[in-house]
Amino acid sequence: MHYIYSSALLLTGLLVVNAIYSYQNKHIDPHFWTTLKFQLLALPLFLIANLCIGYGIKWGYKAIGSLGYVLLASKGMELFVSLFMGFIFMRETPSWRTWTGLAIILIGFFVAKGK
Repeated sequence: MHYIYSSALLLTGLLVVNAIYSYQNKHIDPHFWTTLKFQLLALPLFLIANLCIGYGIKWGYKAIGSLGYVLLASKGMELFVSLFMGFIFMRETPSWRTWTGLAIILIGFFVAKGK
């Protein structure tokens, strides 16, 4: 059950953080005061996202017993979330180069943590 909680919390936190930054990039003026106002209004969402990510890592560590694996899994999830946000907000479709790069990164994760 810890696997499910951990994955759901990590995914929720990463989606919230990336959605905030993607929305800011697409819809908020780059002027200082407009960006500051948006960031101040988004602080409660960042708090919730930070708690989700923190507890997701904590419960992932309880489930797996290795912090390295949990952090690598969260980085892998973050790559997919970034691709998803690019598709949703910027209408960017990943090319074969993007998928090749993602595959190389994931293979590197397995090589780095392989036994």
